[in-house]
Amino acid sequence: MKPRQSATKRRSLITLQDPKSPISEAFRTLRTNIQFASVDKELRTLMVTSTGPGEGKSTVSANLAITLAQAGKSVLFIDADMRKPTVNHTFSFLNNEGLTNVLSGGATLEEVIRTDTDVEGLEVLTSGPIPPNPAELLGSKRMKALIEEAQTKYDVVLFDTPPVIAVTDAQILASQVDGVILVVSSGKTNQELAVKAKGLLETVQANIIGCVLNNRKLSNNSHYYYYYGER
Repeated sequence: MKPRQSATKRRSLITLQDPKSPISEAFRTLRTNIQFASVDKELRTLMVTSTGPGEGKSTVSANLAITLAQAGKSVLFIDADMRKPTVNHTFSFLNNEGLTNVLSGGATLEEVIRTDTDVEGLEVLTSGPIPPNPAELLGSKRMKALIEEAQTKYDVVLFDTPPVIAVTDAQILASQVDGVILVVSSGKTNQELAVKAKGLLETVQANIIGCVLNNRKLSNNSHYYYYYGER
């Protein structure tokens, strides 16, 4: 078995630790809405991004990956944020190998995928060592081949990407996947920047299937609610 990162750095995953919570139920609603987002074509490759940093896209994407797997789907969750990777922390994995190794030709997909996620049906590909040219790697022929290969082995391939405004990485990947989910943070995301992010995704003909409003506080208690809305 491959070594794991210290458990003390592991992030909280609400859908795994408290599946009966209102937030976990909201993620199941998100999963259902995704399934109905496209009538004519099944959405097999998805990516989660945000307008800017700190809006919760990595937490949303990790919990969505778990929720999809809990529904019986085989899911590959890929950390495509090669500038500031976090999925390795979320699942307490070392990040010494991963996506960048495959895209640089140093490893095969099978060699670097983590299967020990504690979630049946869910496998994880961490980002691997941070490269000097993430945008070029995401737009490479090897990336296209990786997506095609993954689709032959999994029901859903889900990517966590960098924010849209900061760098072009999200736009590059958005043009290669079936659907894009944009995360915005209640009370934090600038409205003009959110509109700009949507416009940038549309310039590459991205299929934006919805938006997650994160950190929306409904009452004075400690519960937060995640809402999924259409464009």
